[in-house]
Amino acid sequence: MRQTYKNIILIGFMGVGKGSVARVLARKMGVFAIDGDDLIESFANKKIKKIFEDDGEAEFRKIEKNLAKFLEKSVNGAVISTGGGFYKVKNLNKIGTVIYLKSNFDKIIERIKSAPNADKKLAKRPLLSDLNKAKALHKERDEAYAKKADLIINVEDKTPQQVAAKIIKLLNRKHLKG
Repeated sequence: MRQTYKNIILIGFMGVGKGSVARVLARKMGVFAIDGDDLIESFANKKIKKIFEDDGEAEFRKIEKNLAKFLEKSVNGAVISTGGGFYKVKNLNKIGTVIYLKSNFDKIIERIKSAPNADKKLAKRPLLSDLNKAKALHKERDEAYAKKADLIINVEDKTPQQVAAKIIKLLNRKHLKG
């Protein structure tokens, strides 16, 4: 598929598989996958969990906002996976086509817990330390994600390969229409 888009941005709740899907999708499309959280960690020279611990969420969101400006100005033709709260940046839709990877909360937790490195995956997500709070946050964000998205893909019980194939199919259909 030859790209006729600026970028593809994957949004959704933490642990939904944005990074995994981005890597598969980028490979299928012959473009680079960019992980927003990796860029934030590189910029801050510390893990996200440590940014939250040392500097607080407000500082993390400030770095995220700067990342969004960088992506809009400097990145073209990439698949970008984002952190769970990245949808709040004001210029999100200027960066590219926004795709919401949707899943119910219990399926996300099931997905994380079934991963070979489940403990590590849970430990690196500070907002998942209290599952009741995380579930409330998921419910709160679901509607907000949907409002920001150009496309919504339900990823429950699907492999990253299946999700990537569905995204390509929908992007081709959208391109043909518009």
